[in-house]
Amino acid sequence: MKTRFKIYKTLGFVILFIATITSCTNDLNITPKDDQTVLSEDLFKDETAYKQVLAGIYANLALTGTDGAGSSNLKNIDAGTSQFGRVLLYVQTLSADQMIWSYENDPGTREIQRNIWTAQNPLLLGMFSRAHLSIALANNFLRETTDAKLDERNVSASVRSDMPAYRAESRLMRAMAYYYMMDIFGKANFVTEDDPLNSQPPVYGRAELFSFIESELKDIDTDLVDARQNEYGRADKAVAYMILAKIYLNAQVYIGEDHYSDCITYCNKIIGSGYTLASNYLYNFMADNNTNDAKNEIIFPIISDGLTTQNYGPTTVMINGSVGSIEQNGTEVGVSQGGWGGALRVRKQFANLWGAAFANDDRNTIISDGRSIDITDISDKDSGYIVQKYSNATSTGGFGVDQTFVDTDFPLFRLADVYLMYAEAFLRGGGGDQATAVGYINALRTRAHNPNTITSSDLTLDFILDERARELYWEAHRRQDLIRFGKFTGGNYNWAWKGNGSNGISLPSYFNLYPIPTASMAANPNLTQNPGY
Repeated sequence: MKTRFKIYKTLGFVILFIATITSCTNDLNITPKDDQTVLSEDLFKDETAYKQVLAGIYANLALTGTDGAGSSNLKNIDAGTSQFGRVLLYVQTLSADQMIWSYENDPGTREIQRNIWTAQNPLLLGMFSRAHLSIALANNFLRETTDAKLDERNVSASVRSDMPAYRAESRLMRAMAYYYMMDIFGKANFVTEDDPLNSQPPVYGRAELFSFIESELKDIDTDLVDARQNEYGRADKAVAYMILAKIYLNAQVYIGEDHYSDCITYCNKIIGSGYTLASNYLYNFMADNNTNDAKNEIIFPIISDGLTTQNYGPTTVMINGSVGSIEQNGTEVGVSQGGWGGALRVRKQFANLWGAAFANDDRNTIISDGRSIDITDISDKDSGYIVQKYSNATSTGGFGVDQTFVDTDFPLFRLADVYLMYAEAFLRGGGGDQATAVGYINALRTRAHNPNTITSSDLTLDFILDERARELYWEAHRRQDLIRFGKFTGGNYNWAWKGNGSNGISLPSYFNLYPIPTASMAANPNLTQNPGY
């Protein structure tokens, strides 16, 4: 079992679901499976409960239920369609030009990967609900840790001294959930700890969410633990800086304003916080990425542990899914030999990014022997190339503890992305320094043992988009990147099965946002559907 913040041991597992079934979920119109209220004053008689309840907010990113990997704590939502990291991967990666899922009878996947989704898609309901549950859990923690509540309980000075940082972490996790809602759906039910329980929540659009996220993350800066000084798996200042850099890089999409100079500012803050690239690119995606030197590159992970947090999250899905139907290479990556029988492959447009200049690049994990590059029939698992980026093996030659549920943490944010964001923001007029931007790109290539370093003349926006694909594939960034570059909708860039055409067809512009799930609108009359749906 990996050593991590105890949210991923049994106690945190239980606390997540104690918190889930309280009335706090009602403030965001989430329907838990059990409506009893168990988060009582008795819980806080033991002062360790405060850290445990905080743990539940983090646990919601990885866990879905109390009865094993297939259980869900949300009514009428399956575990496989509501695990936070998994649905994030689906909406940001499966919907774009890098990934194909073979088993289209899995609920929602066919519509997502063919770009024919509707408001009834269960994966979209899972994403919407899971993000709002993060918000509800954070609000609950903040309600239970006010000065008045702590005074009533006569909480000790030692616990109270930790509370400003705990509350700041809770607010950060809530802001991150609102960030993903802003990016994916363009709106969210908006509630803070100051709103009464069981009230009908107002709806915030992108402009209001942007303003809230920005002000909230700046406001908590003083109380957050310094970068790289918190327990592994917990958020710190650098996570807040990362979200700020992300919203500033995408501000033109979100609010129609240029914030590239702000993006540069926060990239510099992260880079100046002591992070370093892992010595080996693939260390970031191995079963011991919490202890090998990837821990110096990963800014924030979604934790996975094959013993204590068994779930069908993104790394379990990708490692089992990328085992080839022909290759049967599961034992190489620490799962069963056949894995999931060729569930995942890559689309032709992504495969074509790896020309001769990348033949020996460590980031190039494509396996193509005996395979056609084209996928003309999605159900034909022997067609299309596969990749072997993620692994349940360790950097020291061992393997994770389980052959299905992997130990590999999902690197939600890492330093390499910051380098690429800096270079892009520089090119978009945000300031910074050209030599520095070139240096960051070359640092990534050098780390990957690619001798083809670049010069200033190579640094263009088109180059950045392709380099982001090569460095960050299958890390839940691609849809956002394509939208920012004006290539997700429309017909100026088509990929295999875009818009349900085998060679790709144009998408209407309203597909830059997902629809609001029908069930979510039914729960809150203030929610309205996004245009076009």
